Amino acid sequence: MSDPLFLLAVLCANVALAEWLVRRTRLRHLGSALLVIVITAIAANAGVIPPYSDAIPVYAGVFSYVAPLGIFWLLLQVRLKGLVHVGLPLFALFLVGAAGTIAGTLCGLAVVGGQSAFGEKSFALGGMFVATYVGGSVNFNAVALQYGVVEDGALYAGATVVDSAMTTIWMAVNVALPRLARGFWPRRPGATAEGRAAEATTGLEDDTETVHPLDLALVVALGALGLWASEWLGARLGVPSMLVLTTIALVLAQVPAVARLRGPRLCGMFAVLVFLAVIGALCDVRALAGIGALGTRLMVFVTVLVAVHGLLVYGAAAALRIDAATASVASQANIGGGASALALARSLGRAELVLPAILIGSLGNALGTYLGFLVASWLR
Repeated sequence: MSDPLFLLAVLCANVALAEWLVRRTRLRHLGSALLVIVITAIAANAGVIPPYSDAIPVYAGVFSYVAPLGIFWLLLQVRLKGLVHVGLPLFALFLVGAAGTIAGTLCGLAVVGGQSAFGEKSFALGGMFVATYVGGSVNFNAVALQYGVVEDGALYAGATVVDSAMTTIWMAVNVALPRLARGFWPRRPGATAEGRAAEATTGLEDDTETVHPLDLALVVALGALGLWASEWLGARLGVPSMLVLTTIALVLAQVPAVARLRGPRLCGMFAVLVFLAVIGALCDVRALAGIGALGTRLMVFVTVLVAVHGLLVYGAAAALRIDAATASVASQANIGGGASALALARSLGRAELVLPAILIGSLGNALGTYLGFLVASWLR
């Protein structure tokens, strides 16, 4: 059932179901972000909706338009105060995570046997996963194209499927870990009892606003205009459009009239939850099973990679007494990119991490290809 209207209806229904479960059942402690990922993953693997594919217009539209709009609207809530305080620990853990990705790649290849497991393109495969787990899919494909991995259909398709599945799994892990570690992990400095209580529940329960049609019209108009301007300026300046979009949103957020608008938080969280629903659709169990022994080797390789990355990030956070939510957001910026890190920050009730998450996600996109080529060349 890939009809666009049906698919859009199911994605929105999954968001509604996740919100209802969070507000009305004992699943509230899991949070809407994790629930919408799990619900959509079940729907995609049960055949209710198709698994993710770039060829499906609704999925492509969510990644191209809905996710950036969600980022824009949520950034309209950001006030540029105290960003250095929250940003430096996040930035430090992001760099640890990038180093962990490289170390994990080397460990993963060693565990599965490297060239004996993946053939002569094993060095390129290592570079591809460093590129994507520091940056994103664009970096992944840049390395794959350079070394001709796209011409090896089985290896490229298998790597893509495993990458998608692990992105979903690790997002769920990063949502759950801060809540599971709440009893013994160092708390963030200055956290109040009310703030800790909010983090202990859903992080989304305060995202309810009374919105007038005038406010809604202005919020949507600002979002559409900001997205158009970022793409137009980005293309002409040779700058990533996401950085331009972030800059526009931050400038507008400091304007008192924009700060008084009602609706950006509501629209932003709805857009982010729809984006997370599509993240759930990335987890295609049948496609993973369909690539056979190669899929198993790839899954072992990527599991070791991400486990090493996670151990280093969370271990560094514990050693430096940085709270688990900050570690989760830093790790998610590595593995899933800025948009999913933003969604995670909001789902954990850490609005002050939204902007730093976007910024380090953009940094990852800038560094990913360089580090991917560096590791591939060294392995070769």
